[in-house]
Amino acid sequence: MARKSYPTDLTDMEWEILAPLIPPAKEGGHPPTTDMGEICNAIYFHLKTGCQWNMLPGDFPPRSTVYSYYSKWQGQGVWEKFNHTLGGQVRSKLGKSTQPIALAADSQSVNTGPKKGDVYGFDGCKKVKGRKGHTLVDSLGLVLKVVVSEANAPERILAAYALMELLEEPTELLEKVQVLWVDSGYDGDKFALAVWFLIQAHVEVIGPTEQEFKVLPQPWVVERTFGWFNQYHRLSKDYERLTQMSEGAIYALMTRIMLLPLVSSTFTL
Repeated sequence: MARKSYPTDLTDMEWEILAPLIPPAKEGGHPPTTDMGEICNAIYFHLKTGCQWNMLPGDFPPRSTVYSYYSKWQGQGVWEKFNHTLGGQVRSKLGKSTQPIALAADSQSVNTGPKKGDVYGFDGCKKVKGRKGHTLVDSLGLVLKVVVSEANAPERILAAYALMELLEEPTELLEKVQVLWVDSGYDGDKFALAVWFLIQAHVEVIGPTEQEFKVLPQPWVVERTFGWFNQYHRLSKDYERLTQMSEGAIYALMTRIMLLPLVSSTFTL
């Protein structure tokens, strides 16, 4: 008997795109019987609703099996690989090079849940006690790198660290970057010099120049990305004990978001 469908379920077209990216089962042993499409559906349901793992609906695979794949893929960097691959496909479909020429960086502070782990702090500017996600995106708002730290961590240092982490990965995402858009929190000659040293790009600080309100679109592409995050209840707080799992959740939900433009003939970001 087929289970009832959920709004977070992958369509057949979306699964055709995602399925080739799923790591193959190890050779030898008993042939795998797990429905990987249902594993992904359960993970996306968890991220969207924010439910506890042991409260997943019973018509999904066992909770222990779903969480095992979710955490294993995070530890192996699979979610981040999914993210880069699908991001390149989205950019290509929208007529853009897979290698962006402009990036934007910003951070978002969130409260921690009861199991806050060892990494947390107090963001005095935003009055948040918890963690801060330092996010690097392209001009479409697609995530390139996320580094989760204590909420009081310096933004400029963590943005530079995110660039260093991305440079160490086997990708060519930063080869054509010419500009990094940031807000005034990242202003400073030392940060600009560090960015130039790392990726030979200049830093453009976008901020209000007049007293009246003015829309500043470039760095606010990151704010739209944060708006996407806010649609997934699992990110309403940082419930994870380990920051690596917090980063994995962001990469995982971005894979779900990017599948929509890939199967739509009219959708644009």
